Amino acid sequence: MFRLENAQSLVGIAVAIGVCWLLSENRGRFPWKLAIGAVLVQAVLVLALFGLPALRSGLQGVGQAVDGLSGSTQKGVEFVFGFLAGGQSQPYKLTDPGSLFVFAFRVLPVILVVCALAALLWHWRILRWITQGFGILFEKTMGLRGPPALATAATVFMGQVEGPIFIRSYLPTLSRSELFMLIAVGMSCVSGSTMVAYATILKDVLPNAASHVLTASIISAPAGVLLARILVPRVPEAEVYDPENPVEDKVYESSVDALIKGTSDGLSIVLNVAATLIVFVALVAMVNGVMGLFPPVGGQPVSVERILGVIFAPLAWSLGIRWADAPTAGSLLGVKLVLTEFTAFIRMGAIPAGVIDERSRVIMTYALCGFANIASVGINVAGYSVLVPERRQEIMGMVWKAMMAGFLATCLTASVVGAMPNELFGHEPPPPARPAPPVLQPTLAPNPAAATDTTNAGSPPATPPTGSPATASKP
Repeated sequence: MFRLENAQSLVGIAVAIGVCWLLSENRGRFPWKLAIGAVLVQAVLVLALFGLPALRSGLQGVGQAVDGLSGSTQKGVEFVFGFLAGGQSQPYKLTDPGSLFVFAFRVLPVILVVCALAALLWHWRILRWITQGFGILFEKTMGLRGPPALATAATVFMGQVEGPIFIRSYLPTLSRSELFMLIAVGMSCVSGSTMVAYATILKDVLPNAASHVLTASIISAPAGVLLARILVPRVPEAEVYDPENPVEDKVYESSVDALIKGTSDGLSIVLNVAATLIVFVALVAMVNGVMGLFPPVGGQPVSVERILGVIFAPLAWSLGIRWADAPTAGSLLGVKLVLTEFTAFIRMGAIPAGVIDERSRVIMTYALCGFANIASVGINVAGYSVLVPERRQEIMGMVWKAMMAGFLATCLTASVVGAMPNELFGHEPPPPARPAPPVLQPTLAPNPAAATDTTNAGSPPATPPTGSPATASKP
């Protein structure tokens, strides 16, 4: 049922598209058909994935598969690290079960296993067929040429730098708009390995976490294409149709070779994620330490998180977040942009159920599910400098704008999800606020609540014992 809070999310759609139009390199070339089509594609995909019983069951199956994958990974971690992996068998008395969840042992190993499986599925051509299918879909529905469409589809599953590898020979000849689009789409999505990691982080506080994370990455691709085309409009003369015939850089000699190389690739990702988190969290801690020297504001110390919450709270509200949750949601958006989406997901996973509205948590899952952050700027510059070194200066000039496009693309996706009926995701809207309870009058009775109890109004009052304070007169 469409409610006022769903209409609130339409503001977020207008904000994301409007900001990109204001910063466009050519405002007169606004892609009206693409804008309408991309938003409709997102809405239809969400309605189909969560509304059709067969597809909904498929998404739930994905969640079960993620749980099974996490459990299997944990067996391997326990074999190598023993009780340090956080299993139930501990050599000491357990007083805090929550302390058994260690990010390095519960989340990062999942990335290793998923990367190995992705390489194996690519070698078996299963993932390759899926990628080509999405490439055809983007080509037909979004008006993309064959090579950029294939790279866009590969980015959804492989990652922001790994996706363009499959059209490496075409990168020097892509138009400026197409190259910008690939970078922006890479920052608006996440890779398959990190999808599973995010679902693992959120599974205890968000029902069907894997379904939401998978859907978020898929439907954010059209949003990234749209906003990229608005910021750097397409020039038809520079984009002559050329069917893709990519040079396959990912070739494995056998299944074992795929597993070994996939594990090696996963290790580099794990080390990069871990090192980035350590450095950026340390930097924020140092900045917060300096800000702690200033006097408190509003009874609380000044911190990076509070400042980001204030700055991004209006944007969070425009996505469909209720205002009571907007400061918290705004802080998560800021953390995602300044630090990493990993940090933001970890912090949202640490917010207990009931502290923020379930609808707000679902919307924020889509808003955070993208690589658009400062660290990704360096990753893209380094990656594309290897893939297409002759265009490095051009990439340096557009990568920050691409980060903004990726950030707003996830916000656009979150707004589309917020505009959908609450019942579609299996949760009801929050009940209306209850009236404040009556204030009890001061009393010297031993049980003040009993002084207002009317359940036994017809019964004679009990006779207080002699000397009891109850015999005193009320003030």
